[in-house]
Amino acid sequence: MISSLTQRRAWAVLASVPLMVIAACQTPQQAGAPTATNSAQTRPAETQPEVAFPVWLDAARKEARQRGISQATVAHALDDLTLNPRVVELDGRQPEFSQTFWRYLDGAVSEARINKGRALMQQNAELLASLERTYAVPGRYLLAFWGVETDFGHNTGDFSVVRSLATLAYDGRRGPYFRGEMFDALTILDHRDIDNVHMTGSWAGAMGQTQFMPSAFLKYAVDQDRDGRKDIWTSVPDALGSVANYLKTLGWDGSRGWASEVRLPPHFDASLASLDTDATETVKSLAQWSALGVRHADGGALLNNDGSAALILPAGISGPAFLVYGNYRTILKYNRSAFYAIAVGYLAERLGGGLPLRAQHRPGEPLRRDDIMVLQQGLSALGLLPGTPDGVAGAATRQAVRAFQKVNGLPPDGYIDLELIAAVRARSGNA
Repeated sequence: MISSLTQRRAWAVLASVPLMVIAACQTPQQAGAPTATNSAQTRPAETQPEVAFPVWLDAARKEARQRGISQATVAHALDDLTLNPRVVELDGRQPEFSQTFWRYLDGAVSEARINKGRALMQQNAELLASLERTYAVPGRYLLAFWGVETDFGHNTGDFSVVRSLATLAYDGRRGPYFRGEMFDALTILDHRDIDNVHMTGSWAGAMGQTQFMPSAFLKYAVDQDRDGRKDIWTSVPDALGSVANYLKTLGWDGSRGWASEVRLPPHFDASLASLDTDATETVKSLAQWSALGVRHADGGALLNNDGSAALILPAGISGPAFLVYGNYRTILKYNRSAFYAIAVGYLAERLGGGLPLRAQHRPGEPLRRDDIMVLQQGLSALGLLPGTPDGVAGAATRQAVRAFQKVNGLPPDGYIDLELIAAVRARSGNA
């Protein structure tokens, strides 16, 4: 996920409010990682380390031994270890712009990636069929995760995982989390699935072709090729088998897809769309959505079954509309970003021969953090948004936007663009 991928995931988090095996967000939203939080360019003084790194590292060595990690592994991985200033820099960096849905999707699901993925599906047909029989996850989804995460194994990152995690544990914003991941990485080394030299990944510690955090590796990685090692770095069977095991364990429903692109009727009540990342605000049966005039994107009727779905509008009422199912939320467990989940699901569809989205393509311009700050200040002045503006358009900001839209006779889709920001400024007296 690294560098460009890291930036892309950060954009997705900012643009869509924001979890798991994957690397590449400002602080990663990879498999096994907690929800990203905001950070300032430099950490508050009160969070600066209280002890020198050698003292901290000595305590880490002792704790590793108490956890049962061998002396040889501890010595090889931690002796002569130094902080990585580049990791500190990346951890403190905030993207200046929030990405738009279409620009994110164009980058994640390009025609080149689709063609490459289809070729790899053919090359790995026997493996994918075996994995589907074992885990009940269609191969096109495994390829989609692989493609979005690391461009099918080409962008896995070259940071030393142990060094990155030690740096973040000592000098990062979430020290206890990364300290735990560092000990999990040492446990992996102790199991001899990989050696310290070759245990590489993103700056935030996400590893291999699947971008698993060490804790996720210990829970879900499998030795699919049965060579005695769980190798998500160089073994395609192990990498894809680990993703399949992860998805199955977290509740993938092999009988259903992830979403359907739909067409909304004129004057549809946009407040029925979910603004929360997990899409749980308004869940209805397909029959209920059909009764509201919702149709498939091609105009056909929704299938009248017992399934339930939520509506999401990633680019507002004038953009594409999706009814999302339980598997959408399973994708979110890998990376808690709506843009990411849509990209994985859509890439899987295209790899399986699906058509491009029918909604009109409108790339739009990314919003600056300063734009979001102005929006939040205006919403706060109107009494719609409590708290201190932070320049991140999260769930609370979008709910406040929806409230503003309702009061002012606008479609309450919670979508933010420059026109909406100008309207808030005018109403709040901040123009």
